[in-house]
Amino acid sequence: MRIKTLLACAGVLVSQMAVADALPQRWVSAGGAFSEWVVTLGGESKLVGVDSTSQYPPSLHSLPGVGYQRALAAEGILALKPDILVGSNEMGPPPVLEQLKAAGVRIELLSAKADVPALQHNLTELGQLLGKETEAQALMAGYLKRLHTQADRVRLAQQQQPAPRVLMLLSHSGGNLQVAGKDTLAAWMIQQAGGISLGEHNGYKPVSSEAMLSLDPQVIIFAGGKLEGDAARKALLEQNPILAQTQAGRDGRVLVIDPTLLVGGLGPRVPDALTRLSTAFYPDVKAQIAETHP
Repeated sequence: MRIKTLLACAGVLVSQMAVADALPQRWVSAGGAFSEWVVTLGGESKLVGVDSTSQYPPSLHSLPGVGYQRALAAEGILALKPDILVGSNEMGPPPVLEQLKAAGVRIELLSAKADVPALQHNLTELGQLLGKETEAQALMAGYLKRLHTQADRVRLAQQQQPAPRVLMLLSHSGGNLQVAGKDTLAAWMIQQAGGISLGEHNGYKPVSSEAMLSLDPQVIIFAGGKLEGDAARKALLEQNPILAQTQAGRDGRVLVIDPTLLVGGLGPRVPDALTRLSTAFYPDVKAQIAETHP
């Protein structure tokens, strides 16, 4: 009986090892949030390359880069001998993806959509590919709990103060400022944090200084550039002095966030960012919110 038990255990172990060997072991990730989730799920050691939007955690900086997610080069990726390339439907160009497929690289397309079902799909897929299904389920449950707590905080705050009008500005490598509009992660974050997004267009697009002034936001959120905090805030207002004439500029309500939060859908750091935004949106009621939700 003991021998049979040992043989059965050995069979299970061999089976588990075979499943693990069948999983992709060498990963390239194109999309900041996807790379963060791979790390959060314990798969950082499998990453052999990342795209230029994968800037967090800082340990990813030591990995070979494969360029921007929409302008990948097959040669650089193939040199890393990956088993799998993970990205969104924004990843490309298509001929490069076809070349990678022909070379035997698995292409896994996840969703960059800013909603909970998309995140649930992404975590389920990544959990299966990493052999971390249980961990992925636990992460999703914790994420949902934090979003529900966030919604409660916003409801409490809006009982005491009207929702502020918010403008999200994005900068790409010193280019023109773009305003976040509908169907963007930026707009989703503003709404979840209790604000009213002023971008009425779809996606991101440049808007004239006069148009930004006419919108007269009560809060401006700036995502972009290499500067952070007060330095980024100062540079934004110096380069775009008309923003100082808005209510947000006059009241000093210009917030700076990490632009990598906006790439690849809902990432692990989004709940923390929502808490910070809500605190800034409702400064007069933050004490009571903290007491109600310690």
